[in-house]
Amino acid sequence: MYEPIIELNHVSFKVADKLILNDVNFSVDKGEFVTITGPSGSGKSTLLKIIASMLSQTAGTIQYKGKKIEEYDPIDYRKEVSYGFQTAVLFGKTVKDNLVFPYEIRQKLFDQDKAIGYLEKVGLDETYLTKNINDLSGGEKQRIALIRNVLILPEVLLLDEVTSALDEENKKIIGHFIEEMNQTEQVTVLWVTHNPSEVAESDRVISIINGGVKEKNGLENQ
Repeated sequence: MYEPIIELNHVSFKVADKLILNDVNFSVDKGEFVTITGPSGSGKSTLLKIIASMLSQTAGTIQYKGKKIEEYDPIDYRKEVSYGFQTAVLFGKTVKDNLVFPYEIRQKLFDQDKAIGYLEKVGLDETYLTKNINDLSGGEKQRIALIRNVLILPEVLLLDEVTSALDEENKKIIGHFIEEMNQTEQVTVLWVTHNPSEVAESDRVISIINGGVKEKNGLENQ
C-alpha cells in the first residue's frame, strides 16, 4: 500500500498560551520538492523543526514512512531526515573534520573522492579539505554544511532559509546543488524560503498563515 514519506495530521504547537501552529495537515511524497513560505513569525521554522524532531508538537501526529517519528531512534531518524540551519554550524578545526562526520557516526570509511566531487559541484576544490573553518566566508560555510548533510544521502532534506544571508552568486550555487539532489538523487526537499526564484523551482508551495496551511502549485508563483 502506498504511503507518503512525510505526513502531518492535525499538528499544533503551543508555547504557554500562544498558539504557533494550529491543526496543520499535509503530506509529502517521496522525491517531491516542497517550499514553505509565509510572513515572518508565522511558524515556518517551528514547523520544520518539528518535522526534524528538534521540537515536539503539542497535538497531532507526524509520520515518516508510515510510522510516528517518536517511534524511531532519534539518531537513526536524523540520519534519514537531515536539517540544514539558516546559519551554517560547523565544528572541529577543518572542513575535512565536518565532511568526515557523517561517515564516523555510521562507522563507515570516509569517501574523500566523493567529498572532493561534491566540493567541486558547489564551486570549491580539494584544497578546502584542509582549510580552517574560521577562515571561510559565510557562503563557503553554508556550502560545506550542505555537503555534510548530503554526502551520505538522506531521504528527506529540511532547509531553513539556508540562502537568506548569502549573495546572489552563492544563492544560485546552493539552489542548483539542491535542485540536482532532488532531481537526480530523488532526495525529498522541504525548503523554507522567501526567495521567488527558489519558490518557482518547487513542485508545490505550502504557505503558513497565522499558524495554518494554504497550498498551491509552485508554477503559480512564476
